[in-house]
Amino acid sequence: MVLLAFILLIAGVATAQETRPAVESHDTVLAAQVMLDVAGFSAGEIDGRAGRNFGRAVAAFQRRHGLAVSGRVDEATLARLQEEFRHQPSVVTYTLTDADVAGPFQPNIPTDLVEQSKLPSLGYRNALEALAERFHASPALLQSLNRGQTFTRAGETITVPNVLSVDAVPTGAGPRGTGARIVVTRQTSALTVEDAEGRVLFFAPVTTGSQHDPLPTGRWKVTGVQQSPVFHYNPDLFWDAEPTHSKAKIPAGPNNPVGVAWIDISKPHYGIHGTPEPSTVGHTQSHGCVRMTNWDIRRVAEWAKPGMLVVFQ
Repeated sequence: MVLLAFILLIAGVATAQETRPAVESHDTVLAAQVMLDVAGFSAGEIDGRAGRNFGRAVAAFQRRHGLAVSGRVDEATLARLQEEFRHQPSVVTYTLTDADVAGPFQPNIPTDLVEQSKLPSLGYRNALEALAERFHASPALLQSLNRGQTFTRAGETITVPNVLSVDAVPTGAGPRGTGARIVVTRQTSALTVEDAEGRVLFFAPVTTGSQHDPLPTGRWKVTGVQQSPVFHYNPDLFWDAEPTHSKAKIPAGPNNPVGVAWIDISKPHYGIHGTPEPSTVGHTQSHGCVRMTNWDIRRVAEWAKPGMLVVFQ
């Protein structure tokens, strides 16, 4: 009887394991984040964590491809991601070049915007920050994948997310120029580029305002796109500005308050832009504009043309 009970117990455990949702280990999440990124369903900063942005990106990918929508990486979703990614490795090695470590870097960037305006530029703080942005990853992830590396010497070989694979084609993103509209949804903190039939061509997490500066819901138009924008700081437009602040011109650079690109819309003082803090996207508040990672705003800017419909909902 004891042996029979043990056999039944083992059988029960096996059955439970077979029916239980997929366990999202760090390696599985990391691989899925890379494949989602290349497929055009960004989870934001690649960090190996199954957070809110990751779950929403998985759900968007599942919905786009007719899979059961759970927001978790089950076997069917993983198989489809691998098919889209053409079974490429999710991480690859990269050798640092002289250009990677040469700079110029801006190691000391004040948080005060008026003080930032006194700097000649707002470049990367160091090579690690620049490499993390290039490979859409958190600096902490690169450090964990490359223990003992300094990220300061040309010739160092490091392991990085395979987001630049020339063989992996972002079939979920579709051809550039076919997007009929940009849609930002406050409830899900997400931006999508959609075609005329409403099919998602690109998905990314965003930050969409705050209680003080809510997202201005409505239908707008793209009026222009600026690469490497200078930020014209006007404290009158910021409820939390320091009383002593005056207007200031913040120099361009990836650590500029609006990042590497600005998509201007027909709503005055509002736009879609990048950020110097990719880890905060989808998790913190903004001053009403739509904020996303620098690499994702570059992608959206490829679609954005004057006159393109922008829906805030």
